[in-house]
Amino acid sequence: MRTLIGLTFAALAVATPALAQDADIGRSHYHTHCATCHGLEGAGDGPMAGVLMIKPVNLTELTASNGGVFPLERVVKRIDGRDPLVSHGSPMPVYGDYFEGTFDVPMKTPSGQPVLTSRPVVDLIAYIREIQRVE
Repeated sequence: MRTLIGLTFAALAVATPALAQDADIGRSHYHTHCATCHGLEGAGDGPMAGVLMIKPVNLTELTASNGGVFPLERVVKRIDGRDPLVSHGSPMPVYGDYFEGTFDVPMKTPSGQPVLTSRPVVDLIAYIREIQRVE
């Protein structure tokens, strides 16, 4: 019995890091899929920003423009396509199929309610949270 408990805790310890948000992976996703419109630093000044009907938001100010609370659910749903934004005739994100997938990873919203999304979105949001401007 003691061995079974030890093995269970060992398995949980190994599995837990895979469940954590990974901002380094998120940074890579960002530079591959988002920087063209939102800019390298997230300020909304990417090389495609000038040709879009709706200008990209400054991602570094999401928390500041939401009363100091990161708008997790809104950002998740915008990225994974459940709250689409059409800018220049196509949904945002242009790479929506990459971020859609199976909504099987829960993220806790500020209200305490979970929102389910995909692993790439979880990692991307970890990076976006890192670049928030602190007042």
